[in-house]
Amino acid sequence: MTKLDKPIALAADHGGFALKEAIKAHLQEKGLEFVDFGTTDGAACDYPDVALPACNAVVEGRCGLALLFCGTGVGISMAANKVRGIRACCCSDVFSAEFTRRHNDANALCMGGRVVGAGLACSLADAFLSAEYEGGRHDARVAKLTAIENQQAAL
Repeated sequence: MTKLDKPIALAADHGGFALKEAIKAHLQEKGLEFVDFGTTDGAACDYPDVALPACNAVVEGRCGLALLFCGTGVGISMAANKVRGIRACCCSDVFSAEFTRRHNDANALCMGGRVVGAGLACSLADAFLSAEYEGGRHDARVAKLTAIENQQAAL
């Protein structure tokens, strides 16, 4: 089963709302399923509040990957990376979006609504969603990330 056999989790605060809506339309055009964890309008809200349910859906296996949005993409990536089992990356170039999946087994891509336009965001999402984790020499590094996460959880 690939990550795209499950719906994609989407979430945004007010700063990323318009970009999330553009990505939703793009995913619909491609026939990809998604679950929108909010916000459902442009009203001010806090990125940790929308990141948590989307990331929990990925960790629990209800969704395969997450696309998360805030004003810069940085805040929501910080919130996402606090969720045990999430490896989130904030990207604004296609190479990084693709290779964070290939080499880091990232399961959440974060983007800034005030940083990237809709066209670039669609390209970033496509690169991220179509890439597969390569494993092999990268397994030891990803395992070290998980070990750090587990060690911190035990404190």
